[in-house]
This record gives sequence, structure tokens and C-alpha cells, in this order.
Amino acid sequence: MIFTAHLTDHVKESVLLGLENAIAAPAGARFAVHNPSTGDLLATLPDMGVGETRAAIEVASIAQTAWAARPAKERSAILRRWHDLILTHLDDLAAVLTAEMGKPLGESKSELQHAAAYIEWYAEEAKRVYGETFPAPSTDRRMLVIKQPVGVVGTITPWNFPASMVARKIAPALAVGCTVILKPAEQTPLIALAMHTLARRAGLPEGVFNLVLASEGDAIGRELCSNPKVRKISFTGSTEVGRILMRQCSDQIKKVSLELGGSAPFIVFECADIDAAVDGAIQAKFRNAGQTCTSANRFYVQAAVYDEFAGKLAEEARKLVVGDGFSPAVTIGPLIDERAMAKVEAHVTDAVSKGATLMCGGTRLEGAGAFYTPAVLSGVDRRMQVACDETFGPVAPIIRFETIEDVITEANDTIYGLAAYFYATELKKVWHVAEALEYGMIGINAGRMSSEAAPFGGLKQSGIGREGSRHGAEDYLEMKYLCMGNI
Repeated sequence: MIFTAHLTDHVKESVLLGLENAIAAPAGARFAVHNPSTGDLLATLPDMGVGETRAAIEVASIAQTAWAARPAKERSAILRRWHDLILTHLDDLAAVLTAEMGKPLGESKSELQHAAAYIEWYAEEAKRVYGETFPAPSTDRRMLVIKQPVGVVGTITPWNFPASMVARKIAPALAVGCTVILKPAEQTPLIALAMHTLARRAGLPEGVFNLVLASEGDAIGRELCSNPKVRKISFTGSTEVGRILMRQCSDQIKKVSLELGGSAPFIVFECADIDAAVDGAIQAKFRNAGQTCTSANRFYVQAAVYDEFAGKLAEEARKLVVGDGFSPAVTIGPLIDERAMAKVEAHVTDAVSKGATLMCGGTRLEGAGAFYTPAVLSGVDRRMQVACDETFGPVAPIIRFETIEDVITEANDTIYGLAAYFYATELKKVWHVAEALEYGMIGINAGRMSSEAAPFGGLKQSGIGREGSRHGAEDYLEMKYLCMGNI
């Protein structure tokens, strides 16, 4: 590995933690990883391509039979040691994550604890892959179902939660006996390297968990989708890329798990506890600078409480501190890059030009990073981009509504169906809205809902499959029916 001599002291040792198993790319090709807060070069890494991907697939294919044959208890023990090592190195790993992604150090620690929780969960689920027996129609046979690992899995993870996404995909696959190739996002590969090293230290055999690092993902994605030795693809990212991967997998009828885009509505009814709703809105909108697939994207507030909610949300948003994630006072880090900044600025400019009121924030801060102050917009309507498109930034557009029928229609009027939130205290209304919203996950009087024990995933064009819970393990298993005659 080649690193810049200017690597900051407080992350140097932690970044090096993850670089023990690097694979050289052809002709010395490399790509750079930068700190989004400062623009500083953190590292240059091997820039791999189709050849390295194919080699990783071959290694994973060879390793898969022996890994699947291991007793579940042994696989469980290795995963548990991996979990323990992540918590042991929590401070170092958090420094890596903040350095390459930008989020505040406290959020990085929280994400890594969440990642470790997924690994712990699937360490336990490894021992709970059950079959079934069925009453046979005659006495000369027995009927049963067994479940076996799907085989080699290709995984592609995003930059916004680069530790927890690795754990959510890799842990269930390893738990049930699959081997894995991981292509992490080019902006945030260092935390994946660190987690990979700790997995090997925990006792994971060579070839079971394989990394492919690259500055571009198109060719690697095509190889993972087209190579017949890869039996499943798991991807988290945009709906546009998800469609491409799904098409590329279709010739082989390959299993896919897709966790894609979202446009989450956040609904506040007049019966809601407004202070609780504001607190939930801050969590659902501004965590990770609004760069989450479950981030609240459209705020619908009933007319009777519209002004109160908007005023209190703007007041709380002004208290958020934007800056370098290593600063103790900072609560919001930078956007990932200038392209993300341009989209956020364009959405706010469009809304204001069409009559929305900017209640707070909405300005770019000076400095190398793409720092943007949290914005609250009132008077938003459907003509504005911010009400129709996923902004993926710290902007809260507030839309007024009158009736429950109106807001359900508006909330469901999207191709996406990942997450939704609403605040209400009337039980009849809670049940009606929860059942009517077309989303895979719904936070009811809660601004955060992700848990290793719960199924994470969406409806419509927000994806296929679930991560987390026992259902997350099922996505890496094949069901096999056995009909046994007399022996």
C-alpha cells in the first residue's frame, strides 16, 4: 500500500490497521481516497478490474464448499470474534470512518456499534437454520425440506454507511455458509479494509471474504452479474444502478437483493405531540447530513399545526453545528462531494424561485469540504423539485395538508417505497395510516427504526429482499425439497 506522508496522526495507525491483505492491481494502477472535510489525500489504493474480480470469484468458489461444510457453531464462533474485535478497535475504526466519509465521530462510533450488532446477530442465527418435515401422502415415503447456502455472493456497498452496510450483507452470508466478494464504494474503502483485516484475525479462512477495490464499479458489477460462479448479488445504492444490475443478472436468473432509493414522507397529524415530532424530524432528516436512503424527504404537516411545527423545526435546525467531523462540537459533517452539493443547492434554489420560504440555513460554508447549513423550507408544493426528487442532503421541505385521505395519496404518489414516518396519538388513525402507506418500513412516533433484529427493505422500486432479522439470513439460503422412498 502507498499512503501520503501527510496522513493525519490521529488516523494514521487506524487506517494502517486495515491494509494487511492488499492485492496489487495490474501495472501499478491506483486510485486516491480523500478526506471530504479537508480535501487531504488519505491513501492511494490498488485500482482493480475485471481480472482481479474474476480471480476473487475463483478463490471464493474454491473456498465455498469447505466453508459451508463447517459446523454452524464454528462459523458462529468466528463471527462472534469478529464482533468482539470491532468493539475492541472501535475508536480506531471510527477515526477511519470519519476521515474518509466525513460524518461526526460520534455518528461513526454509533454506526460501527450498529455494524457489530449485525455481526453478533448473525453469529447467533448461524445456529438457527432450520428445515421442515411434512406429512407424506403414503407410508412408503418421507417428505422434508432442507436449506443450504446459495453459494458465492457478490456484494456492492455504498459510501454513506460504509461499515454497517458491509456487516448487513457479509454477516448473514458468512453465517449460513456462503463466500463473498465485496466491492466497497470508491469514496470509502478504508473502513472495509479494516473490517476485512479484523475478520481474518477472527479466524475467517482465506478465500471466504474477498475484497475488490476499484475507482469505477461498472466493469466489476458486470463481471459479478455475468459470472456463473456467482449465485447471488446484493447491492445497496441508487434505483438507477439497481435496475442495471437486475437486468445484467436476468440472463442467468440470478438471485438478487436490492436496497435502493427512497423518498420518505414524514407526516405530522394535528393530534401529534409536536415536540416529539420535531425531535424525530431532526433524527430522520439531518442524521449523516441527510445522506441516508431512509432520510425524511418530504414533510407533510396538517394545517392546524403547520406553523407550530415549522417554527420549532427551524429553531432546532439552527442549533445544529456543521463542520469537520473530528471537532467535538460538530453535529453535521460535509456532503460527500461537490456533485452532492450542487444537487442540494439546485433543489433549494428551485423551491425558493417557485415561492417557498427559506426559514433557516441553506448556505454553503467556506472551506475545502462541501459544508451546507441545514435548511428548512416552508410553503413547499408539488411543483418544486425538492417535493418530488430525493434530495439526499440536509434540506427539510414542509408541505401543508388538510385531510388524512389527501396525505396518504400524496405520500404514496412515488415509485419509491422504502421508509415512511408519521406522528399521531389517535389509535384508530395510527392503524389506518400504517396499513395504507405503501412502504416497507414505517416509523410511528419514531424518527429512527433500524435494528439488527428487524427486517430492513422496501416496496416498489426501493428494492427486493430484506436485511437484518432472521429474514436477512433467508435471502442467502436455497430451499431444497427431499422426497424419500423406502430405503
